[in-house]
Amino acid sequence: MPVLPVHVLVLGGTTEARRLAEILAGDRSVRVTTSLAGRVAAPRLAPGDVRVGGFGGPEGLAAWMREHDVDVLIDATHPFAATMSRNAAEAAAHTHVPLLALRRPGWAARDGDRWHSAGSLAEAAGLLPALGERVFLTTGRMGLAAFAGADLDPLWFLVRSVDAPEPPCPARTEVLLDRGPFTLDGERDILRRHRIDVLVTKDSGGDATAPKLTAAREAGIPVVVVRRPPVPEGVPVARTPDEAARWVRRRYASG
Repeated sequence: MPVLPVHVLVLGGTTEARRLAEILAGDRSVRVTTSLAGRVAAPRLAPGDVRVGGFGGPEGLAAWMREHDVDVLIDATHPFAATMSRNAAEAAAHTHVPLLALRRPGWAARDGDRWHSAGSLAEAAGLLPALGERVFLTTGRMGLAAFAGADLDPLWFLVRSVDAPEPPCPARTEVLLDRGPFTLDGERDILRRHRIDVLVTKDSGGDATAPKLTAAREAGIPVVVVRRPPVPEGVPVARTPDEAARWVRRRYASG
């Protein structure tokens, strides 16, 4: 009987997820399905099979994995997609399917950086009145309610996101629709043109959005960095798509 390809389900939405799908799609021993949450209107699709939409919690994910004979699960979601990561860990435990988290390394402060660490968007919002009045908010369109409190009404926000945010938003907001990667010259221009005096970002890591940190360092602008949530306990972590692909191949080679 012919040997069926190993079915790898990649929970995607990141550059690393697309790259992993590209690597695995070239292996005839592997069938790749990338799942996207559907929160972006025009997502960049990965090679292989693609599904869009939620699963309905860990039980729904586990049911889908059983129905489609998933052999390996890769959590390559955004480092801040904590709920999906927890769902993946629970579904993997229910189905006894091996799980790997693919996480790009976080950013590290350099000489000259004026970073302020925050454990949440709400904590980040609480730091702003003491740091500046014109805020470049680069945390995405989700969670803007944390910055919509009356105590922040005197502040002005430039909100950058891929798709238009929905209310509640800060009282004084200008929206900049754009998608990375961003250039250093472009980030310098934004800070200068909008007279930004404080930057807020999540510790997403990677190169696509890192130039804003360099531009802020050059301008002496403070940066509020929201710490990423931890990977669920017991889940192994790969830092690059190549490392994740090697892990997948070791799993089915030994199985």
